[in-house]
Amino acid sequence: MKRDGEIIKTSFVGIAGNILLVAGKIVVGLLASSISIITDAVNNLTDAMSSIVTIVGTKLSGKKPDKKHPYGHGRTEFITSALIAMIIFVAGALAIYESVVSLIDGEQPAYDVYSFVIVSLAIVVKIALGLYFRLRGNKLSSDALRASGTDALMDSILSFGTLVGALISYLTGVHLEGYIGIVIGLLIIKSSIDVFRESASKIIGERTDAAFAKNMVDDIAKVPGVLGVYDLIINNYGADRNIASVHVEVADDMTAKEIQAMERSIGYICYEKFGTIMTVGVYAKNDETEGQKMIKEKILSIVKDYPEILQTHGFYADEERRVISLDIVISFDCKTPDKTYKEVCEKVSAAYPDYTIQIVIDNDFSLSE
Repeated sequence: MKRDGEIIKTSFVGIAGNILLVAGKIVVGLLASSISIITDAVNNLTDAMSSIVTIVGTKLSGKKPDKKHPYGHGRTEFITSALIAMIIFVAGALAIYESVVSLIDGEQPAYDVYSFVIVSLAIVVKIALGLYFRLRGNKLSSDALRASGTDALMDSILSFGTLVGALISYLTGVHLEGYIGIVIGLLIIKSSIDVFRESASKIIGERTDAAFAKNMVDDIAKVPGVLGVYDLIINNYGADRNIASVHVEVADDMTAKEIQAMERSIGYICYEKFGTIMTVGVYAKNDETEGQKMIKEKILSIVKDYPEILQTHGFYADEERRVISLDIVISFDCKTPDKTYKEVCEKVSAAYPDYTIQIVIDNDFSLSE
């Protein structure tokens, strides 16, 4: 895939840049006996490792679906981001460890002009790499590249702290690089936790972006024959790899052939425009008789008393079999969904005691932001 190739190319740029930084900093660090510069070099080595992990993850995520994984391997990218977060964490912990060791040993570094030049260049390179990774990550919808970008920008802060400590040491003889290293190490660890939290959230399964869902619903609603759009559920299996389902409301007298034509139109739109494989279910409007209309209006008036109920749909009233069924969507913000559900069931049952009442709770998969 073109996207996978672009991610791999970007990662190779990161590997090359970080290897050059490692070589320069190791030389300067050894000559100046600076633990902070050597630690910074090791941190750049972990960045190169992050890019290697990104390449491997991209290759794995690009594998075609198989019998065991019919939805593909796209979620491997989320795991890749989590691994990069762990690498960032190790880099932060290492920075703190080496800084503490340098404080205990009391070894005094000996900087020269070349040390400042190399570290300054490293800052510029890391900022450039960080912004490049973030830009490419956003363009290619790659969490792994965005995580590498965050790592690189945090490294630029680490290098800046190293530079400040070196300048203070050179100008005043006061050696603060150990303390600066500890502070920056803590910032890096915090960054790693943020990256891991975001990756873990996507592995668990996040709500679809509200704007994306709204655009899809709006386009489905424009298809001839669609009277309402409900129950949009989108499962993400990697960038631009969505499998979804939706219910649409149609007129009671719509034929099976007309329904199929409508369903095919919806499927085509979702696949071509949104990169989503869509399964479509159908609700009849169910308002043919005056009795059905009255029942529906009564139930809607009951539900209006509960602002935590975001939507009511799938209404069905069979006056011969004496059955009423519907779905309600209760907000995740509601603290007592079971209580709300029970009260609605009781009120509808009280209004229609000779009917069997079937009310189902739907989750708020994509309604609210």
